[in-house]
Amino acid sequence: MFAAEFEPAIANGRRREPRAPVSLDAALGLGGLARTLCKVIDISINGARLQTYSSIPEKSVIWLTLPRVGHVAADVIWSDDYVAGCQFRTPIDPTILDSLIDIGRGRAAA
Repeated sequence: MFAAEFEPAIANGRRREPRAPVSLDAALGLGGLARTLCKVIDISINGARLQTYSSIPEKSVIWLTLPRVGHVAADVIWSDDYVAGCQFRTPIDPTILDSLIDIGRGRAAA
């Protein structure tokens, strides 16, 4: 008989920055098609997770319209039915990110 201590590794996954949970109304455009509504459910300076009303193909390039930011180009890294993860082509300024988090958590007026 033997015993061992188990200590789980703490990993941040593939993300460069941790994402903050939010609930932000947004819109997205895909390959020149008309914009459709979506909800940002978490966000960081480098990317976001989106809840959509139609599936978005992986490896698509989208234009995400965020409050106080406007259009942001992003690559869809993964997609699973009506949820997708995207990486911004240009990181969002940390001050603007803080503002989006406040809006997305109901602490500021949109």
